[in-house]
Amino acid sequence: MHGKIIGKIEKGRKITDVAREFDIAHSVVSRLWKSFKTTGICSRRHGGGRVRSTTPAEDRYIVPSAKRNRHTTAQQVANQFIAASGKQISRKTVARRLRGGGLYARRPVVCVPLTRQHRTARLQWCREHHNWTEQNWACVLFSDESRFSLSSDCRRQLIWREIGTAYRSENIQEKDRYPTCSTMVWASIMINGRTRLHVVANGTMTGQRYIDEVLIPHVRLFRGGVGDKFVFMVDNATCDRTHAVQDCLDSEGIRRLVWPARSPDLNPVENVWDALGRQVARRNYPPTNKNTLIRALTE
Repeated sequence: MHGKIIGKIEKGRKITDVAREFDIAHSVVSRLWKSFKTTGICSRRHGGGRVRSTTPAEDRYIVPSAKRNRHTTAQQVANQFIAASGKQISRKTVARRLRGGGLYARRPVVCVPLTRQHRTARLQWCREHHNWTEQNWACVLFSDESRFSLSSDCRRQLIWREIGTAYRSENIQEKDRYPTCSTMVWASIMINGRTRLHVVANGTMTGQRYIDEVLIPHVRLFRGGVGDKFVFMVDNATCDRTHAVQDCLDSEGIRRLVWPARSPDLNPVENVWDALGRQVARRNYPPTNKNTLIRALTE
């Protein structure tokens, strides 16, 4: 990053513009430029901080240990390391080494709790649609909203999984509500590969915003392209169930696909959230604030 900043300034860019592009303070860029003009180097000088508690060889031992069993926590990996090497290290040290190796602290799988009514409605919906052909599903536009945060892995914090052999009961945590996040993204997908993505930059998705930013500019275009057989799948979010949204759908002649409550696992858009989160987490410079997060999601 230092080299990129120096290169842009040498090309004639202003310090203010470069600081805004990299989303860092003006004073940081100014000091870097002054230091480069004085010393002729842009690399950070070695500090006099504490010596690393592990060697590179020990770092290479920690990462494979976590990869062999993805259910182990950072504390368990630290205990294994202590037993193998006799050297005392902390859980935070292990977590930093895992992040350096592309691994992040494992969290328990969060499962949406289902009541008997939820299970009955889901089963009935599946029975009603199990005879649908590929031509029927080709007319359906699946949609969903998701909030993305500035967590370490930048992935969706509420993940739906069908609990199978990959997840044991002790690794499952039930939650009803989404945690507070930073920005919302709306996405839609059809089985022919056509997709749309919209990032809600500020505020929350209200019914009127849903009409102005989603239904009119995006869904209506799909309706015109598919024709009278077009079906719009929308979940039971609060912004989707307002009277204004219902009136807008009726006026545009858009049919809705009735959706059972608490059934994100039936929605293929969930794969979009997983792919989007992984792409953001794989960036060379992960987002550090809301503006860079929105930019990364859009790109």
